[in-house]
Amino acid sequence: MTERVSIGQLYPNPVSPTRRTTSQQVLVTGNVNPNPTFQKLFQDQFVKFSHHAEVRLKERGIQLKPEQIEKMNNAIDKAASKGAKDALLILAGNGYIVNVPNRTVVTALDGQAMNDHVFTQIDSAMIIS
Repeated sequence: MTERVSIGQLYPNPVSPTRRTTSQQVLVTGNVNPNPTFQKLFQDQFVKFSHHAEVRLKERGIQLKPEQIEKMNNAIDKAASKGAKDALLILAGNGYIVNVPNRTVVTALDGQAMNDHVFTQIDSAMIIS
């Protein structure tokens, strides 16, 4: 029982080195484009609304104008540059909780709903004029 045991014997590599290079070549030369499409890049530049946020906007009668969405978009850019993850944006008397990395509005509150409300699990807040 004096055999040496090497790590390769305990945890053998399931893919041989020759097969690994072949699979890497398939990824590079296959039909999958490693570069993001223009549409994907375009969508990543604008604010999105979750289903929950859309429901809250309807329930509370909040209507956003294009210039307000542009202000919100700029605020998300600023929050992202500061490293924010979840932010409270206050715009025109309404509050919006935004997941900054995904550029997604998670929920929306009108002025009435914001009274006596405690905001938790946010790391930043912005008041947009």
